[in-house]
Amino acid sequence: MPGVLPISPLVWPHLCTNSRQVVKMSATGIRKPGFESPAIKLPSHPTYDLKGVVKLALAEDAGDRGDVTCMATIPLDMEVEAHFLAKEDGIIAGIALAEMIFHEVDPSLKVEWSLKDGDHVHKGLQFGKVSGRAHSIVIAERVVLNFMQRMSGIATLTKAMADLAHPATILETRKTAPTLRLLDKWAVLIGGGKNHRMGLFDMVMIKDNHISAAGGIINAIRSVDEYLGQKNLQMEVEVETRTLEEVNEVLQYASQMKTSLTRIMLDNMVVPLPNGDVDVSMLKEAVQLINGRFETEASGNVTIETVHKIGQTGVTYISSGALTHSVKALDISLKIDMELALQVGRRTKRA
Repeated sequence: MPGVLPISPLVWPHLCTNSRQVVKMSATGIRKPGFESPAIKLPSHPTYDLKGVVKLALAEDAGDRGDVTCMATIPLDMEVEAHFLAKEDGIIAGIALAEMIFHEVDPSLKVEWSLKDGDHVHKGLQFGKVSGRAHSIVIAERVVLNFMQRMSGIATLTKAMADLAHPATILETRKTAPTLRLLDKWAVLIGGGKNHRMGLFDMVMIKDNHISAAGGIINAIRSVDEYLGQKNLQMEVEVETRTLEEVNEVLQYASQMKTSLTRIMLDNMVVPLPNGDVDVSMLKEAVQLINGRFETEASGNVTIETVHKIGQTGVTYISSGALTHSVKALDISLKIDMELALQVGRRTKRA
């Protein structure tokens, strides 16, 4: 990957002597071996380099010296077992990525899981372990947890919203953490949602600024139809509508002209009410006007409290930027001394 920083040899501690100290603590909780391949695969992207992202994350942590605390406190040849502990209920995500990170740090590490991506975890559950050189495990620990906690938070919220949105399908948006888009979108899939477009390249999405710059919604759609024809491109086309008048304009154009349009976004047609409820009558009317001629997507004022009511209007999709831009990480830890970790967890009500 262009621009990936070189990793100092101090980061990778597997150049040590053959004699090894072995420490094993709290080895219970693993019911079956690790999985050879992820149950839910990473979304495809033509240029994204996941291994490069992992290397950058490890290099960011290691700097130019490596883990000075680890080198000062842990013998190079010590081996341990460390266990993953869920500190709250949710959906686990990032297991396949965690394995990649551990093996990038030290291919000799052994990782085992009792769950797979997309499974439920509850507070206090031990759901995996990693064994091998203590240096390697401690060096990988924070990068693994940072990714897993974020992905699990996204998957947990996605699962909750997807269940409430049914029969509509929940989508994320491009409001993702820069450079982490594929991981954010992977977590949405793990949580039971569906991916919206990956970026600017894989779907035409005519939004408000395009419409304003083009001189109107019909001009924008016509220009897209002409462009795709000239370039001999076939891809999904979505247009954002903000009023019922715009919906009618789009439908009239589509009834008279051959168009590449596949989906109509119904933006901010969910109106908040003073009592905290929402009025979805405008959204319902728009869906009825379209009457199945195009896919529909509701956007705006989508929350865990409103998504069920929106899903009952007949829309095909509901998109929510909150799935990725306002995610709360799921609390997960990795502990060598699991007995003490559980004791502390019980004291703090986190295990």
